[in-house]
Parts: sequence; C-alpha cells; structure tokens
Amino acid sequence: TELTISLAALSKNKMKKTFFTSVILAFITSFCIAQEKQLSMEDAFLNVRTSLAPQTLQQIQWIKGTNKLSYLDTKSGKQVLISKHAEDSKETTLVDLAGLNTSLRTAGTGVELRKFPNIEWLSDSKFRFMQQGKELNYDIKSKVAAIKEHSLPENAENAEEDPSGKRIAYTVKNNLLIAEAGKQKTITNDTEENIVNGKSVHREEFGISKGTFWSPKGNFLAFYRMDQTMVADYPVIDWTSRPAKNINVKYPMAGEKSHEVTLGVYSVATGKTIYVQTGEPKDQYLTNIAWSPDEQHIYIAVLNRDQNHMKLNSYNALSGAFEKTLVDEKDAKYVEPLHPMVFVNGHPDQFIWQSMRDGFNHLYLYNSNGKLIKQLTKGKWLVTNFTGFDASGQKAFFTSTIAGPVNRDFCSVDLKSGKIIRITSDSGTHSSILNESGTMILDQFSNTTTARQWSVYSASGKKVSTLFNADNPLKDYKLGEMSLFTIKSESGDDLYCRLYKPVNFDATKKYPVIVYQYGGPHAQLITNSWNAGSGDLWFQYLAERGFVVFTLDPRGSDNRGKEFEQTTFRHLGDKELQDQLKGADYLKSLAFVDSNRMGLIGWSYGGFMTTSMMTRYPKVFKAAVAGGPVIDWSMYEIMYGERYMDTPEQNPEGYKNGNVINHLDNLTGKLLVIHGAQDATVVWQHSMMLLKAGVDKGKQIDFMVYPGHEHNVRGKDRVHLFNKITQYFIDNL
Repeated sequence: TELTISLAALSKNKMKKTFFTSVILAFITSFCIAQEKQLSMEDAFLNVRTSLAPQTLQQIQWIKGTNKLSYLDTKSGKQVLISKHAEDSKETTLVDLAGLNTSLRTAGTGVELRKFPNIEWLSDSKFRFMQQGKELNYDIKSKVAAIKEHSLPENAENAEEDPSGKRIAYTVKNNLLIAEAGKQKTITNDTEENIVNGKSVHREEFGISKGTFWSPKGNFLAFYRMDQTMVADYPVIDWTSRPAKNINVKYPMAGEKSHEVTLGVYSVATGKTIYVQTGEPKDQYLTNIAWSPDEQHIYIAVLNRDQNHMKLNSYNALSGAFEKTLVDEKDAKYVEPLHPMVFVNGHPDQFIWQSMRDGFNHLYLYNSNGKLIKQLTKGKWLVTNFTGFDASGQKAFFTSTIAGPVNRDFCSVDLKSGKIIRITSDSGTHSSILNESGTMILDQFSNTTTARQWSVYSASGKKVSTLFNADNPLKDYKLGEMSLFTIKSESGDDLYCRLYKPVNFDATKKYPVIVYQYGGPHAQLITNSWNAGSGDLWFQYLAERGFVVFTLDPRGSDNRGKEFEQTTFRHLGDKELQDQLKGADYLKSLAFVDSNRMGLIGWSYGGFMTTSMMTRYPKVFKAAVAGGPVIDWSMYEIMYGERYMDTPEQNPEGYKNGNVINHLDNLTGKLLVIHGAQDATVVWQHSMMLLKAGVDKGKQIDFMVYPGHEHNVRGKDRVHLFNKITQYFIDNL
C-alpha cells in the first residue's frame, strides 16, 4: 500500500514518476528475489555453521574476578579483543592480533598467530592460551607475553593443567606423564597397549569425559587405569592400505567380559602412586570422581554392573583405604550417576548431589558425613545443568526445565530457605554463564523466532543489559512454516512434535511426508530454540522440495523424568514405536498429507527404530533410510546395552523381540541401510547380519557404505550422504 501511495504521489511529474517507478520496481524485484532464495545441500550442512549461523559475540566470557566481559570483534579488518562492562556497556579495546603477535615476538616465543587464539583469563589483567604445544601468557597492563616452561610433545593428548598452574598432566599413547618446569615425568609405564592410563573409561558413559582429576590445590593427581586385556578383540578394517589392514579394537558386547578399572592417585610431593581400594567385583563402574577441598579424601560413585545399585564412597587419598559410603541409591530398573558431588563455597563440610530418586533430577544438600540436610529443588521438572555458587555459598545456580520440557531457564536456590528464583524470563532456551562472585549472569538466548541474543542478568533476576541481537540469517530464504505442538501417547503423556510444511504450501494439495526420528535415551530432538532444536537445515531443504517433515520425541527420550524414560526398560523398541505410530496416525489425519507416500529416517538408535518400524509395522511407511542401525542388542556394548536391556541371559525375550532380523519376513517397503566402514560404536556387523538375513529370506535391501567414516558421516562427505538420502526419498515417494 505504501508503495502504491508513493507512486500516486509522483504522478504530477512524469519524469520523476518514470524514474521513481523504475527504482521502486527494482526494489520490489530485488526484495522478491531475496525472498525466493533456496537452500543448497552445502547450506544445510556446511554453511549452517558459518555464513548461515546466527551471528554471535566470539569467545565471550567473564574476565576473572570482575563484572566485565571480553569478546572478539573485527574492527578495520583487524581481530580485536574487547572488554565491556556488564552494567554500563562501556567498551575498551584490550589488544588486537597484531599487538599480541608483537609481544610474542619480543618474548622470543617462536609463535606467530594467524588468528586470535582461544583464551582463558587467569586474573583481571592476564590470560593464557595454548599454541604449538606451548602455554603462553599475556598481560594486558604491561603488554608483555611469556612462555611457560612445560611445553608438550607433538603426540601429547588429554592435557590438563593443575589448579596452581605449575604443571600439566597429559597422555602419550597409553601412558600418563606430567610436564613441569621444562621437564617431563613419567607417571605410568605400562608396556601392554591394552592397559590404558589417564584416559576416559567405561566407553564415556556415566558422564565420564576425561581420565585425569587434579586435586583442588594441585598436590595430587587422580587418574583412571583401564585394563582391557580380557575384553574380546573386534576387527576394524583400514581400507586405505594395500592390502587392507585389520586394526583390532576392544569392544565389550552385552553379557560378555568387561574391562576392569582402577583409580590411581599420584602425589606430587613424594612422586609415588597409590591405587584406591575399590574392591570387588572388578567389572564394577567407577564414576564421577571428586576431591574434598582439603585434598584428604577422594570420592567415587561406584556402580555395580547391573547398574541398579550406586554407592557414593569416600576413600583416604593418602592410603587409598575405604572410609565410608555417603549416599546409597538403588532402583528396580537402573541408577545412572552422571554428576560428581560439588562442595559448597565456604562450607567444606557440605556438598550437593544430583539424583533422580524422586522421579526427576534434583539437587540434594548433604553434610560431609553423608547426612541429608535437605532436598533443595523439587517438582515435576529437571535440573539439567548445575553451574555453581555465589561467593558466600548461600545460593546455588542451575539450568532447568522449570518452564516446560522444551524450554531451558537459569535459576538459583537459596540453600537455607529453599527459595527458587527463575532468573531468566523469556520463553525459550537459555544457556548461562555465572561470573566468579555469583552476582551477574551472562545469558545466551534463542527460541523459534529469535536467532540469538546475548544479555546480562543480575542474580536477582533483573535484566541488566542486552549486549547483542543477531539478525535472522535465513531472512532471504523462502522457508516452510514450522510449528511445535503436542499429541497424546496411549498412556496419556504429552508427546512433543515438530512439523515443517512445504514451501508455497497449498492446503488443497496432498504432500509426501518424511518422518525423522531418534527415540532413544539421552536425546531430545525438539526444543524451543532456533530452528526448534535442529542443528542443520535439511528439513527446510526438504520443505523447499515439497515434503512435509515431522519429528516426535517418544517415551524413552530425555528430560521428561524417570518414569517417562524408564518405560522402555528391557523392551527397547516397543513403547517408542507405539508413540511413533501415534505420530503417523496424526499425520494421516491431516488433509494435506498423502498417507501412501510416507518416508522414515533415523540414525543409530534411530536406525534401530527405523528398521524396527519397517519390519514390525510394514504397512505404515513406503520407504525408509536407516543409518548406523542397531539390529541386534546382543552385539551392542555393555555399559549402554545392559543398562536398558539387562544381559541376554537375564532378558532373552527382550533381546529376541528387539532383534530386527526376527521380524524381517514382514518387510515390504523400500529400505536403504547406510553404515560407516570404521564404525566402532554400532559395529558394521549389525548391517552385515541384516543384509545376510535379507539374502536368506529373499528380501531386497539397498545398502551404502562410507569408507573412512566411523559412527556418523562428518565433514564435506555429509553433503554426499544427504544427497544420497534425499534422492532415495524423491525416487520412492
């Protein structure tokens, strides 16, 4: 209307009218073209992390001990480290890349930076970073750079500096070393390659992500020692050599022998190592390592192999002797410790423990003797991440689903009164960073309509300032309408769903559908965040090509509470499939859905769900793609498999019913199976046995293998993968 009025207003002057009409029509044409841009597959999987990612404040973080933030910016073509005061937004330039390089050359470090490094603040004026195996420091005030004298060898891995900053622990192959003052000290010297020190264990289940644990003052180093000599070898083929080589890995399958883990404690003062006396059986799980503030005790959440009984034990750090059990938890199905105990600031006799004992993950306050003081948080919502305390230890901070399962909010709880404050208020997903004193919060926020926003909150919940609002990186693209909603499961639970309508949607037409699923534990596909939790743009790519795209989080998925998750116990593939069928029924009820052209895709657990659906309910989907699928749970690893299915001996019926091959006679639709040739998570044997059964039973199964890739196809080859998948659905739907 405004454009029409503008044209009318110009009618008195024909020359002006002609000129401005041309300008306006050119603008309209340009605007329409911009809105008509289509995504490429490279956009969907590669550019989504670069040019099509929401802009952000690079490396934004609190400067230690202050209410100031630092982040990287580009000014006049130069990378610059900026400081901004959280309350008044006053900006200061700290150092640019050229200045940092000048200081590094002056100090004779031998390091020349091409881009600004990832930094960590040591004080309000000094930061450090690693480069070329060297630890370097830079002082903002003096503009002086320095190199620390504990450089690491090129083949060093798993580096972790002690709290004092004097030494770094690291691994070389299967042994643990420490670098200090330019010297290297060997802590372990195991010549058997299947005895591994200082690395993560138990296949990184139970929240385990590393293998070394410095004490609070850096006087001791605890480390995992994993003996896997008793675990069966599993062949993984290297196809790049001539002839191809077999590389054995240790893969403990459900019901078979597991590795044996112990915890060593190295004393910096004595140079000696003791091993914690965790006792029998040797195949128990040692999880969630923590230290007491005075370094006298070390704590381990010891879990039995059945995973239904956990003991949080205290051990003497000097002798390794068992002292007492602080927390004892049992469950008829499984206990899953994921978080170490955390001692309260200023109160070394109190710690917080996280537990699902009341059905939802909450915070519990204990004294150091193991007496429960109080349950700090409670309700039909979960604590998803514990962040820390304020300086006095009066408040604890955490992220939760307090505003609903698809949202994340930052909250605090008063340890004395139990009062909970929801600090963030905007509906969506908040990811927050607490400053050192616990007075200010840096918050990154998004929802389905907000690409990214950086803000600062006070601990009381007041929004102090908004630092940055990102533009919509997809504003020039014509996208499908996306919606979030719920449907009911047969048990009455809300099942969260996400649906993309095709671009240029016409309600009078019938469209083909692609359902993307996962369905297993520790996964939540749908959140109130940018692109509704989808990390790529493939769903929108499909919407541009005329597909309806649908996803549903079934029972068994994450962040809904223990009962919702554990309903699949010992019967994986039953309740989850029933919920996916509810989703299929919903789709069939939509007038614009062609129920005869429905496709299904899933990877890993989703691959298990996909092959299960196609063989147990063969009339629902016309075509499906299963990537890295679990076919037979007896061939999956112990820690995950036995938690949810028990052993094959304990649960023969569950394993039988969950084996896709036992239902293969029912397959009628088109099925493409994809597997990475070097997959050591869901080993290639799963797909091989499915294909063998297909040949035996006269069933046609399409197959694609990706040499050189493990459990998923990453990097540029991911474009090839999804071109393959997309074409399969175009051809068959």
